Order: sequence, then C-alpha cells, then structure tokens
Amino acid sequence: MGPDDQREAVERVNQDFYDAVESGDLAALEEILLDGPLADSVTVVHPGWPVLRGRGHVLRSYALIMANTDYMQFFLTDVEVAVAGDTALVTCSENILSGGPAQPDGSAGELVGGLVVATNVFRHTSGGWKLWSHHGSPVMAEETEDEEDDEYGDGAAGV
Repeated sequence: MGPDDQREAVERVNQDFYDAVESGDLAALEEILLDGPLADSVTVVHPGWPVLRGRGHVLRSYALIMANTDYMQFFLTDVEVAVAGDTALVTCSENILSGGPAQPDGSAGELVGGLVVATNVFRHTSGGWKLWSHHGSPVMAEETEDEEDDEYGDGAAGV
C-alpha cells in the first residue's frame, strides 16, 4: 500500500470515528479505538474536560456524551493527514451542530453551533488503523468590527 493509499485509509477511519459519534454508535466506536497491549494508553481530551486515560474510560466518556446529546452533526474542515510508519496524525476543524431534546409539540430542540480544533492520532495494527488519541480544543470566536454593535445596538452605524 503506497503513501497516498495510507493517507486515504487514515482519512477514512477518521471520518468513521466522527460518523460513529454523530450516530451514537458505541459499538462502531469500540471497533475504531485502539485495543490490545496499548489499550491503557488510549486517551481523549474533550473540550473543557481533563485528560481521560485508558480505553474503558474513553469509551465511557463517549457513552455519556451520546446518552446526553439528542442531536450532533460534524462538518469537518481543514483536514490534514500525515503518516509515518505505523503512526498517523490527523488535524482538523470540527464544525459541530448539536441540539437538545425535541419540544413537546415534536419540533426540533434548540440547535447550538460550535468550533473545535482536533488532533487525532492513529496506530496501524493487524486490524487496520485504530484511534489512539483524540484531543479537542474549543475555538473561542472573536467578534469582527462588522459584528460589533454600534451606539444604537443594531449594527447600523453610519446608515
């Protein structure tokens, strides 16, 4: 398998990881996470959380997130993949749309958007590429001059 094939395989399993979280498929996530002798070294840093170490702790954290999030969708941008031997590094921006419970009338709950930059480390095993570490860090959006309110509070300065 050539370098381009390796990068494509890593990018595919990276997308599979986000698809599993998005769909709440813990069994699929279990297949993607590294196991075996390095299972205790699997780590995750969710935005605002401390480092979680060990495959079991990582899986429990995702189970908690999945159980308490009614809707989550990832739009990945700026995806960069580097492969060196049996290790691969993926950096990307997670543009996340999530929502709370449906309203009593059946309509969708409130949707919230967020931006997280992520670093994902994969290890190649006999079972293919496996996620070894995920680190997500929130991006604090800054207001631009155009978005700042003027003295009238309506953004219509000079009109």
